Amino acid sequence: MKGLYCKLSEAGEVKFIIQETSVPTTIGNHQVKVQVKGCALSPVDIKLCEDLKLQREHIPVGREIAGVVLQVGPKVTFFQPDDEVVGILPLDAEMSGLCDVVLIDEYNLVQKPEKVSWFEAAGAIKDALRAYTALHTLARMAVGHTLLVLDGASPFGLLAIQLAHYHGVKVLATAVSLEDQKFLEQLRPSVGVLESLVARVIGVWDSKVDLVDSCLEETGGLGVDIVIDTGVQLYEEESEVKKHLPYKHDIISLLGVGGHWVTTEDNLQLDPPDSRNLFLKAASVSFLNEEVWEASRARQGRYLHIMKDVVEKLATGTFRPLVENPVPLYEATVSMEMVQRRQLRKRVVVKL
Repeated sequence: MKGLYCKLSEAGEVKFIIQETSVPTTIGNHQVKVQVKGCALSPVDIKLCEDLKLQREHIPVGREIAGVVLQVGPKVTFFQPDDEVVGILPLDAEMSGLCDVVLIDEYNLVQKPEKVSWFEAAGAIKDALRAYTALHTLARMAVGHTLLVLDGASPFGLLAIQLAHYHGVKVLATAVSLEDQKFLEQLRPSVGVLESLVARVIGVWDSKVDLVDSCLEETGGLGVDIVIDTGVQLYEEESEVKKHLPYKHDIISLLGVGGHWVTTEDNLQLDPPDSRNLFLKAASVSFLNEEVWEASRARQGRYLHIMKDVVEKLATGTFRPLVENPVPLYEATVSMEMVQRRQLRKRVVVKL
């Protein structure tokens, strides 16, 4: 049985290899044996693995899986053989999600509705978990709030927009290209009133467009309640990759009183004037790391509740993820290299 693994070279370069692996013959009390039908690919966070002391010679790749239950442990209560399930393998999993069969704890899985495809389920579960973590857990989203999603046409940004709109939040989003802008302007819900999901699309690809001015104009000068970024420019001279990202001063300037800034920038540094501005607005900064659900068992019930809600929203059409056409296993290495370099705009799912 083959699986996809990540190996670090001596120069620190990430290499992806397909290698043979085997399933343990014994099944734990609360474990479930799943035949994998689809596995989504997300970038491997090497730094996080190092921080959590999970560094190994070969790091398993592909953690978001959907499949059929083959066998259950003696104390499993949630599932039985032939159930269709979706879930996320834990960070310390020994097996790659691209193996034909995996062993996974029952508390990391939820039932998959029949009308949701394997590939939609696997492709959406992690981005949707991220969106819930950002909007519900960290930002305490409520009806009537105004939300700014940076890079709204990314797989994560799209699900954040759909979740916020469902809860009655006014959504603004940035587009990093003309194609993205057209895509966001055409977004409509699949159920209910067919109004645009995004109240205003801000084309940051156009140098004439000012992000702060656009947000303040849209909110009558009050600023937005929630900002979700995809990173920020920390210095004046950043790489070409970061040219569409806002400066931290811009984000603080467009925040309203009591606003929440949810950031994915793990090494964010705030200068005293930035902190002072946040203090004057009674605003807060939260760091978005959806892996905390796996790292801590303290909120296991809430984690499962979120995943159940995600699959329900997929079944009703509230969530419509951005998923590429499924790729076969032999193309997984090439696809994963592109995913790691963040060259793809849609979520990649491997068909098994």
